[in-house]
Amino acid sequence: MSDGELPTSRKIEQAATTEGLPVAPSLGPVMEQLHIPARQSLMDRRAMVIVAWAIVLGIAAGFIAEFLRRLIWLVTNIAFYGQFSITDRLPAQAVPHLGAWVIGIPVVGGIIVGIMARYGSRAIRGHGIPEAMEQVLTNESRIPARVTWLKPLSAAFAIGTGGPFGAEGPIIATGGALGSLIGQLFRTTSSERKTLLAAGAAAGMAATFGSPVSAVLLAVELLLFEFRPRSLIPVALGAAAATGVHFALVGARPVFEMPTILTPSWGALVAYAVLGAVIGMLSTLVTRAVYAVEDGFEHLGHKMRVHWMWWPAIGAVAVGVIGLMVPLTLGVGYSNISAVLGGWETPQVGWTLKFVALLVAAKFLSWVIALGSGTSGGTLAPLFTIGGGLGLLIGAGMNRLVPAAGIDVHVAALVGMAAIFAGASRALLASIVFAFETTLQPMGLLPLLGGCSMSYLVSCVLMRNTIMTEKIARRGVRVPVEYASDFLDQVLVKEVMAREVIAFPADRVLAEVRVFLASGAAGASHQGFPVIDGQGHLLGVLTRRDLLDGAAGDTRMGTLVRRPPVVVYDDCSLREAADHLVRHDVGRLPVMSRQKPGALVGIVTRSDVLKAHRRRIRESQEPAAPTVSIPFFRPAV
Repeated sequence: MSDGELPTSRKIEQAATTEGLPVAPSLGPVMEQLHIPARQSLMDRRAMVIVAWAIVLGIAAGFIAEFLRRLIWLVTNIAFYGQFSITDRLPAQAVPHLGAWVIGIPVVGGIIVGIMARYGSRAIRGHGIPEAMEQVLTNESRIPARVTWLKPLSAAFAIGTGGPFGAEGPIIATGGALGSLIGQLFRTTSSERKTLLAAGAAAGMAATFGSPVSAVLLAVELLLFEFRPRSLIPVALGAAAATGVHFALVGARPVFEMPTILTPSWGALVAYAVLGAVIGMLSTLVTRAVYAVEDGFEHLGHKMRVHWMWWPAIGAVAVGVIGLMVPLTLGVGYSNISAVLGGWETPQVGWTLKFVALLVAAKFLSWVIALGSGTSGGTLAPLFTIGGGLGLLIGAGMNRLVPAAGIDVHVAALVGMAAIFAGASRALLASIVFAFETTLQPMGLLPLLGGCSMSYLVSCVLMRNTIMTEKIARRGVRVPVEYASDFLDQVLVKEVMAREVIAFPADRVLAEVRVFLASGAAGASHQGFPVIDGQGHLLGVLTRRDLLDGAAGDTRMGTLVRRPPVVVYDDCSLREAADHLVRHDVGRLPVMSRQKPGALVGIVTRSDVLKAHRRRIRESQEPAAPTVSIPFFRPAV
């Protein structure tokens, strides 16, 4: 063999035989020291521990939700009725007796929230989900422990004093904070903490509405950013446990009752889809309005030197004034949603379409100003009220324009309620299933699917970020918006590895190798070279630096090997190979075969991993030419 030629893997056996080195079928002792990527099981012991904690979280979230509801009732009774009671009362019922004094009650609540945010934690400001998303994306799912009790307490003061929010946002945030706290108290990975945080958040939503499936979907779409058994199962079981507690404490009746939905006609389905598209456009306006108000308060702080601690109190002035004029805008407002969906025109409620329009406009202004001021509250209930009212109004208008379509205004309200959340948050599946779970109307699923999908489509076209992501996107955090299976996990090492490998026999002297490296021959520029023993088994890998450093020219290749080789099997995925490269900080992996233990069958490098993405780009971005032609006229025989 000439100085400028060294054997490839296909010539290793021949080279060993030529040099008088027998090729034995037995494996060398180095096989026991190989660094081989371990294949992770779908569910292991650690995953089962996370499942157990998720169930505990779900049970705890169920009681936390009930505690927060009663705490809000307590603050409401003290603030509006002057009574120490946990009876469920609406702030609106006290407005006629309080008169203009009602304006000051939300202001007091805003002052308390501002003080708690300044001297407790700024994390209690806002509606909870964006803050949880930010911790997942930037802080390895670590939420400060004090948020676990500060968030529900601040929300109780904000909502109990008339804040136009739902209790679900703070409960979701509290559940997530509790999950994160458990993950920080015990030895967990960042991924496991994220799962616990999402399980706690999903349990909070399920405990509030008794809607476990939509809670799981919300966690997947807004917090987990993945869909795999190790994370999905704990979240699902946590939500199921929380729902069980909800049923035991509150009952299993629908949260929002409405008349039975009949099978919709084709004309009605088209109308609901159009309604969803309109709601989608309005959802983008709602999102922009929220952040425009927030920018206004930022301007107030910078230009007029008003500390952000006082912003909730300033925003609460608008809440009080609007509440004085339209009392039903004060407080949680779940009863408003039920009225919009099912009983607005009944004698017990006695609303007109004009009043619905007034309530929607007033609730929107009150909520946008309060949320933009940075107080503590949720977004789901206000959005459902606004969307349901808009759906009702648009549906009634369509009914007058196209009476033959057979539009049910209650279904239109249901579609509007879900579509505005689908458009504003991009949680499409969670929105659809939530509307079903809270009304238990199976015939509403098809209108919901059409309307929410159209809203989602319009929102994606018109708006880059959502009401959940705009705030953290402004801080430079990139939020995943598309969830796809890992492409590298679908490609095997044997599909991209180089099969022609330059391998050095262990007894070859360094001087000959250096001549080869300087020759410019094919493969001489490689940065790493496997070393094989006399039996053709892999001993290790030497880098170019190892070969060119000051060792004597008569040194044998085998003596230069200092550590066991880091290898990969040809049936491993490129994801396993890439992780192995990173874990051991190497640039190349010799490839072995399970069918031929010890045999070197190829090599895969970091550049091979990158080149594999060419197929992904081609499949997703390069349309292929038509491969099938359909003749319109068959030639005569």
